Amino acid sequence: MVSRAERSIAAAWWWTVDRWLLAAIGAVIVLGLVLIMAGSPPVADRLHLPSFHFVNRQVEFLIPSIALMLGLSFLPPRHVRRAALLLYIVSMGLVFAALLFGHEVKGARRWIFGVQPSEFLKPAFVILAAWAISEGAKRRDVPGNWIAVFLLPLTVVPLVLQPDFGQTMLICLVWGVMFFMAGLHWIWLAGLVGFASSAIMLAYKFVPHVRARIMHFLEPGQTGGVADTFQVDTALDSFISGGWFGKGPGEGVLKRILPDSHTDFIFAVTGEEFGLLFCMGIVGLFAFIVLRALLKSARNEDPFCRFATAGIALLFGLQASINMAVNLHLMPAKGMTLPFISYGGSSLISLGISMGFLIAVTRKRPKSELMFDRRGDAPLAAPAE
Repeated sequence: MVSRAERSIAAAWWWTVDRWLLAAIGAVIVLGLVLIMAGSPPVADRLHLPSFHFVNRQVEFLIPSIALMLGLSFLPPRHVRRAALLLYIVSMGLVFAALLFGHEVKGARRWIFGVQPSEFLKPAFVILAAWAISEGAKRRDVPGNWIAVFLLPLTVVPLVLQPDFGQTMLICLVWGVMFFMAGLHWIWLAGLVGFASSAIMLAYKFVPHVRARIMHFLEPGQTGGVADTFQVDTALDSFISGGWFGKGPGEGVLKRILPDSHTDFIFAVTGEEFGLLFCMGIVGLFAFIVLRALLKSARNEDPFCRFATAGIALLFGLQASINMAVNLHLMPAKGMTLPFISYGGSSLISLGISMGFLIAVTRKRPKSELMFDRRGDAPLAAPAE
């Protein structure tokens, strides 16, 4: 039985969350289940597994993901920061453990104990960076910007050592935009662009894995022939084959020969079976979540909630954009999942944490709580709209 106190807490939560944002996230989750049923059976059949093996596994991961999202969404900003700090410490420990003891997959050590810790590092990093930047903006005695600057190499250097350049690029992009929002001087911005360009050139020169992917993208004929671009070529053929309206659910043919049709290239399967118009609808749904969150960020009076909302929204949107761009052969392959749609346990749970943080920092706060917080008895929170 649910007690009266629990019902009142749930009712108070319902009236403080952005229900449009919550509905859009729910729609993406439902779409993910539908599309994983379309894209994963051929892969399961090739691996001699039950046809719906990956669908069942996705549901198993989705349950704790949704539970984490809803649980974290109840947290006030102070507890969001504490949860992010704890998550960051644990994730960094697992990243270093993966470097030392993790098993190697395709030349990289990213996995340990069956999880990819870099996935959990992303939302924790964004919250901590937002905390540092906001504290620096509110208090001159706190070197918040320098803490945020130090936090970036502390986070990305272990990822480069794995190597995981996709996650590194994503984290650096989000960090750069957050610093730009904080009023970063153009000299700093020019320095960051120069640093990023130098890092890409060094990676191209000294990391064979990165050089091969860039060359496969720019000059596929010079790096071993047609097989080098088999996945991206098949993905493009899937969009062309599906046309505007698609062949219909379960009628796709090219997904049977697309190796990563349930993970990195599930967007291509969507194009073949449901058509370009449906794909455009998915793009619109992702764009709505990002723009809605950015609008909430702009209206939020609490610096921490403002930066945290923008950072999580950008993390979500950029990850989706990178995955779609790879499917359309607009950029080299990055191994980036399509949020809540691609198969992957670590990715799903990480996204549940990210969206839980996002809902928590976008919730409405009563004005009385804001006045109470400004006296220093509690963390600052945004007023009700």
